[in-house]
Amino acid sequence: MKPLRIALTKGRLEKDTVALLEKIGLDCEAVKNKGRKLILPVGSGQYEVVLAKAADVITYVEHGVCDLGVVGKDTITEYGGSYYEVLDLGFGRCRFAVAAPKGADFWSGYSAKTIATKYPNIARSFFESRGMDVRIIKIEGSVELAPLLGLSDAIVDIVETGSTLKENGLEVVETICNISARLIVNTAGLKLRKQEIEQLLDQLERANQQ
Repeated sequence: MKPLRIALTKGRLEKDTVALLEKIGLDCEAVKNKGRKLILPVGSGQYEVVLAKAADVITYVEHGVCDLGVVGKDTITEYGGSYYEVLDLGFGRCRFAVAAPKGADFWSGYSAKTIATKYPNIARSFFESRGMDVRIIKIEGSVELAPLLGLSDAIVDIVETGSTLKENGLEVVETICNISARLIVNTAGLKLRKQEIEQLLDQLERANQQ
C-alpha cells in the first residue's frame, strides 16, 4: 500500500503540524532536516509529507495527488474547492478583520469605500453581507501600506496580535471571523482509504485534546 500523502502549508503551520505528528508518535526527522527536498517520509513509511504554499495545498488535495492537507481556514474561505474539511487542529489561531486609520470614522458617509486586501473574495462577501458598495484592490505584499499611501480607506487582513496595525497607525474596526488550521481530505480518498484516514484523524483528535 502506498503511503498516505499529507500536504503541509510551509512555515508556521508546518512547524505546528510536525509537533502534532510527533505527539502521536510519528518520526518527523526527515521533515525537520529537509534540506531542499519537498516530498518527505514520515513515520515508518506509512505517511509522506509534501511541503507547499497554502493555496497549492488545496489544489493538491482537490486533485487527489495528496490524500490530506493542513491549511488555514483563511485559505479555505478565500479559495473554496471540492474536498472535506474534517478537523479544526486548533493552532494557527488568528482572525480576519477590517482595519482603518486610527480615528477615521470608516462606517460613516455614503460614498463607496476602497478596500485593499490579499483576500478579495472574503472582503467582497463580507461587505456584500453588510449591503455596502466597495471597490476592492488586491495587494500581494504588506497590505497596511495601502491606507498609508492613500490608496484605500481600509484593509481586510489577518490579524494576530494587532501590533503591526498599531505601528502603522491602523486599528481594527470590525472582526469578520476567527480562523485556525484545518485538516482537509480528498473526497475520493476518504472513500478509498477510509480506514487509514479515520485512524489518523482519531489519533490527531485525541492528541489535540491532551
